[in-house]
Amino acid sequence: MTDCRQLDIRRIPPPQKHPLIFKTFDELEKGEAFELINDHEPRPLLYQFQAERPGQFGWRYEEEGPEVWRVNIAKV
Repeated sequence: MTDCRQLDIRRIPPPQKHPLIFKTFDELEKGEAFELINDHEPRPLLYQFQAERPGQFGWRYEEEGPEVWRVNIAKV
């Protein structure tokens, strides 16, 4: 995919982060993706995706800290 949306959640209040991420994911068409930008390792989010959207997503790290994490999240 050449045109990937970015979702920078570094300044989003913590209680709003995961709901916004899942809303963004749910709005994707199959084959589309977005790049999540965060200021910490999003491993708990990966576990939540595995539990709530099994087999529906792709997860690829583009940058792994220490200051910024970028993850490509795709709907498969």
